[in-house]
Amino acid sequence: MPANDTPEASAAQAGDRQTHGFQAEVRELLKLMIHSLYSHREIFLRELISNASDACDRLRFAAIGDSALYSDVSSNTIRIDADATAGTLTITDNGIGMTREEAITNLGTIARSGTAEFFRSLSGDEQKTSQLIGQFGVGFYSAFIVADRVEVRSRKAGAPAAAAVRWESGADGDFTVETVTQAARGTAVTLHLKTDAHEFADAMRVRGLIRRYSDHIGFPVRMRKEGEASLEYEVVNQAKALWTLPRTEISDEEYRQFYQYLAHDFTDPLAWSHNKVEGKREYTSLLYLPARAPFDLWQRDAARGLKLYVRRVFIMDDAEQFLPLYLRFVKGVVDSSDLPLNVSREILQQEPEVEAIRGGLTRRVLELLARLAKDEPEKYASFWKEFGAVLKEGIAQDHANHGALLPLLRFASTHAADNAPQVSLADYVARMKTGQDRIYYVIAESLEAARGSPAIERLKERGLEVLLLAERIDEWVMGQLETFEGKRFKDAARGDLELGGLASAADRQQHEAQLKESKGLLKRIKDSLGERVTEVRVSERLQESPACLVLGEHDLSEQMQRILAAAGQKAPAGRPLLEVNVGHPLVKYLDGVADAGQFSELAQLLFDQAALAEGVSLSNPPEYVQRLNRLLVRLAAPVDSTTAAP
Repeated sequence: MPANDTPEASAAQAGDRQTHGFQAEVRELLKLMIHSLYSHREIFLRELISNASDACDRLRFAAIGDSALYSDVSSNTIRIDADATAGTLTITDNGIGMTREEAITNLGTIARSGTAEFFRSLSGDEQKTSQLIGQFGVGFYSAFIVADRVEVRSRKAGAPAAAAVRWESGADGDFTVETVTQAARGTAVTLHLKTDAHEFADAMRVRGLIRRYSDHIGFPVRMRKEGEASLEYEVVNQAKALWTLPRTEISDEEYRQFYQYLAHDFTDPLAWSHNKVEGKREYTSLLYLPARAPFDLWQRDAARGLKLYVRRVFIMDDAEQFLPLYLRFVKGVVDSSDLPLNVSREILQQEPEVEAIRGGLTRRVLELLARLAKDEPEKYASFWKEFGAVLKEGIAQDHANHGALLPLLRFASTHAADNAPQVSLADYVARMKTGQDRIYYVIAESLEAARGSPAIERLKERGLEVLLLAERIDEWVMGQLETFEGKRFKDAARGDLELGGLASAADRQQHEAQLKESKGLLKRIKDSLGERVTEVRVSERLQESPACLVLGEHDLSEQMQRILAAAGQKAPAGRPLLEVNVGHPLVKYLDGVADAGQFSELAQLLFDQAALAEGVSLSNPPEYVQRLNRLLVRLAAPVDSTTAAP
């Protein structure tokens, strides 16, 4: 952010009152709030109550080390006042509160990495945007969806009454702050509602929204009793953390509502798992599978992880130590009875108890996915579309759970009607031919390229199924796999095809005969190509194409070399093997060319075409074009002379 965009640089002070300019990203966000979100306006209440709950949680955690913070009021609560006459709605908490400096920083800037990516994700689609607001941690600004002016009064816990702060903005690009006196700790957010948003000053309407979105936060949300003029308040929500209740007492709808509160998501989760572990260690977990991938799924430094509690006391958001990186899409809560209350991220990394819980939670998620795949395959197909590429990372990261991960993988296949990844390894094995002992697959730049790869022509002709892979992670993943149910994985574009019992005696005799007949041709091609190839041989793979390139079993593919180069690592140079289809008319024609120069040009052209078919970049594209042009001119010359003859 430029220096003149900071709140300090744009402050105009008059006595104690200062005017600051919003950070540029906040101004963009406010425009979005004011002009784009209409059908999901009620999300503002969910976000503000969530912020109030977080403030109470943070005070409870801070009070572990300083009990004096609870000196005035020992219990946390959230109070909501709806004033239909004044057209205001006020959300008050007695949580941790803010200092003047914190109010300027927290309410004037977005202090989180990925800000630019976040704003690129705001497409104007209301459903998508309403989900992103809370996920990015900027829920406070949702107040401006319904308010044309917002006032915040806050006093930090432990600070003197005269050190409170008043913050105010009309979402016009500026906000003001001033020091005020406030007797109670905590924060009060007052929304001066827009004319078309006065429904949110209706107490009945607000009560309904609290029960819908905030019923199971861990603190009481109070409103004035209905139909009474007194100042007496009553609890509107259940005010008991959902994960602490027995599963038999929780409805599916309550589980869904808690997920939406927890994940700041308007969509329902695909599935969830609620478990309490007792015995040697005690902890409770409530884990959710989202229906959609978050915008920052591929940002490695993005906040991720579970909400951590210790004996019902909130410790931290995004405790990433409890699940491996490849399960970073999982949302939920873990509440331990064994961890110390003063636990920190550094302690979590060294705590043996955490490793044990991590193993248990990982198994829970994989079991949940397995049940979803078995009982609700359509939902699992939806999950795989959103998160399949992330789950694949587990093959390389989590060898201990290979047995649970392999059945969860899904692939496109030559036996599938379309290119959707819907074939499991169990499906593949069940369809294997008699005598087949390999699981064949091919990796390409796209599924279309994989389906049309020359390397699998003979396999398709024999009716053998081939798994089609085209994601950047696939080569890395498949390099970690050896067998499934006793069947070895085989890359159809590497080494020998390994048909094994699928090759008949007649097939072997034909191949040996072709080898004898073609020795001279193979040597001439190898001499022409020189160091471009390690070997030229008769192909068992090809049916329709004249030639294809084959890698050695341990050679790096072109795609992997590009990935390593992009990461700044020098990839070892490799040379492919060229296989030729000696029954193809083009190869037969090449065998009959006597002129050494012409033969060499055709051999080079054959190699380059095989490289292009495999998605390999040519080292010298202009040379290839010139060689092709010379061939076309030679082919056209007899036609031209015949036409010109009298």
